[in-house]
Amino acid sequence: MGRMRENPRYNVISMRISDEEREHLEHLMSKTKKSVSDIMREAMEYFSAKYELQANLKRKVA
Repeated sequence: MGRMRENPRYNVISMRISDEEREHLEHLMSKTKKSVSDIMREAMEYFSAKYELQANLKRKVA
């Protein structure tokens, strides 16, 4: 039986990627020693921060 986690993750998301994208992802995994899930979580955080920054800039201009 697996160990109990403080914040268990039950949701699974799948996506289709090209061979080139998979090679790029595998390269990132090799360089960072991180899992696909960890890389995708970081990508979501990056995208969210970038999106928020752009939204804040648009509000200041308007």
